[in-house]
Amino acid sequence: MSGSPFDLANETAYRAWRDTKLAGYPRSVDELLVPVADPCRLAAGEVDALAARCARANMAIYDAGHLPAADKSLPHQLARQLGLVHLEGNYLADEDGLSSITPTDDEGGLRGEFIPYTHKPINWHTDGYYNTPERRILGMLLHCAQDAETGGENRLLDHEIAYIQLRDASPEHVDALMQADAMTIPPRMDEDDVSRPAQSGPVFAVDPTDGFLTMRYTARTRSIAWRSDARTQAALRTFAEILTDSEYRLTARLRPGMGLVCNNILHTREPFSDSPGHRRLLYRGRYYDRLRFGTLPA
Repeated sequence: MSGSPFDLANETAYRAWRDTKLAGYPRSVDELLVPVADPCRLAAGEVDALAARCARANMAIYDAGHLPAADKSLPHQLARQLGLVHLEGNYLADEDGLSSITPTDDEGGLRGEFIPYTHKPINWHTDGYYNTPERRILGMLLHCAQDAETGGENRLLDHEIAYIQLRDASPEHVDALMQADAMTIPPRMDEDDVSRPAQSGPVFAVDPTDGFLTMRYTARTRSIAWRSDARTQAALRTFAEILTDSEYRLTARLRPGMGLVCNNILHTREPFSDSPGHRRLLYRGRYYDRLRFGTLPA
């Protein structure tokens, strides 16, 4: 990590990167918006606009509200043009790899066991925090096919900003959350056997090849085990305060045809209400890729 702003011993590199990051960070969600004429064939200027927003905040919001919002080809094609190609396969996803996040009528069924498929709020997290390092989620897309009648907003926070605020509070906090056993997801049991083994890992990590910062985190208190030493517990308390009070949090309400693309930032979901005739529906894609901007693929 020599020369990296994420090297705790390199205060000079960190301060230069930190000051630039904070100066350019958007203070309104409107600064993330990019109108898109055709998500399936992005214009060069649209790609540049999305890239500029992601450079500032690791996220952007596209708006193609003039097109049929439920058309799943729109998020699929847009994602591919931004380097999001390798979708995570999971047993709740649709056949095309995207997950249709909508409340289920079968609360006792498989989807009913998971909060995303209910009307309940979802606390701060990054996607795939329970994955192995080999299957880490680097990119994410949320495409709104139908918004809720009321509620359902997402709070958003760039994980690099969260890192800055925690490091400014104490580099010791960052070091604690970079330990390989800082956070452990216990095994998930089914009726017959272990369906998912326990998975330990750091909260913050630096990619050994390309040097970017990654994060795996959940604020949930069930089905998670944190390292019990005083140093880790102090870091977690400070981090929870940051997420509660950070002046850098943004709140977005995605309307039909709008979508969030990001490098797996921290996000939440507010509780919401809808009806059978107006059912909230978002398509979610989790990717093993980071966003990549450059020459558009054929």
